[in-house]
Amino acid sequence: MWRFVLSFILFLQVSVFSFAQDNQKNYVILISLDGFRYDYVERFQPKNLSQFIKEGTAAKGLIPSFPSKTFPNHYTIATGMKPEHHGLVDNNFWNPEKNKQYSISNREVVTDGTWYGGTPLWVLAEQNEMKSASYFFVGSEADVQGIRPSYYYDYDGNVPNLTRISKVFEWLQLPESERPQMITMYFSDMDDTGHRYGPNNGEQLKKTLDRLDHELGALFEGVASFDLPVHIVIVSDHGMVDVPKENLLNLTELTEGINARVVNSGALAHIHLNDPSEKKKVIQLIESRGNHIHVVDVADREYYKDLSLHADLMGDLLIMPDLGYYLADERGMFRYQNRSAMNKTDVFGEHGYSPDYQEMQGIFYAKGPQIKEGLVIEPFENYHIYPLICKILGLPVPDGIDGKLEVLAPILK
Repeated sequence: MWRFVLSFILFLQVSVFSFAQDNQKNYVILISLDGFRYDYVERFQPKNLSQFIKEGTAAKGLIPSFPSKTFPNHYTIATGMKPEHHGLVDNNFWNPEKNKQYSISNREVVTDGTWYGGTPLWVLAEQNEMKSASYFFVGSEADVQGIRPSYYYDYDGNVPNLTRISKVFEWLQLPESERPQMITMYFSDMDDTGHRYGPNNGEQLKKTLDRLDHELGALFEGVASFDLPVHIVIVSDHGMVDVPKENLLNLTELTEGINARVVNSGALAHIHLNDPSEKKKVIQLIESRGNHIHVVDVADREYYKDLSLHADLMGDLLIMPDLGYYLADERGMFRYQNRSAMNKTDVFGEHGYSPDYQEMQGIFYAKGPQIKEGLVIEPFENYHIYPLICKILGLPVPDGIDGKLEVLAPILK
């Protein structure tokens, strides 16, 4: 009889514990390590990130959306939608309807929610009476659908990483009714160093990564001290590739005399023709002026696959340099020369190229009560992260997103 009673009490304890776990509020901290290439952890073996990976799930790579630029891909991760669907089709692009250019350096447009489609995770949380917070993430400063996170900061790259981390601890110590369950963070360290020295400068990258890893270790340790079911998801927006100084291509010379608006540079330039019927002639002209480039008709859907929503933002033509080559206007050419002298290197790091290149792949690492341990998965497209976070937080998945829960459902316990 006593064995039956003991078993029944044990059953009750387990059932109550399970019920409490099932009904406990989950938390997600989504961390972006800008420009963190898929192979950096394997190459440099950072202590805290390596341990984090062992205790959770890691992808062999995270495939960015086109173009593999910072703003489009951060917002894709935040909304579960490709750039061609959420509307941030590049870091810089022209909107004919607004008669205005979106530029990541223009604070007025960056904080204007009318540029941003979709429903970012923090907006979805707030719409479902869940507090959210952001210490930087693309779109979090804007009033998307008239909503911002309950707690957020306007971007300031000079804010020390440890200041950002300590604020997260403060948020997690708030009373439950005020405590954010959806938190985003952003660190630019690896992107900054990768751009300055290229992704193959092991000495400079390791120095930066060691410091960042130490700071992330403080975050991991601090979060673990809270008696809360916190899930940490670490991502990056893109990878990086070496661009030798001699591989710079003069965009001004390539487009001289063409009757068009030329927007952006780097791995992608958008050409808005005054007369779209001149497409073939302009393609032939530009391609005759230089090597290591090809000009793409946007209507061919080679890169932006769906033109039903935002074709007017993409232009008529795209100038695409080969991997490891980079477009720069006259001012940009001068700026790169100065960078070369200042950093004492003739090699830079860049991104923005087709997601088909492995060098453009980023990272996905996740750990938490619902995440399987010691699991390694194949690379996947970054828009699938959104429904995973919705599932962990118990949020409804909006209609019309590109992400599919079944892609990452196998990583859940």
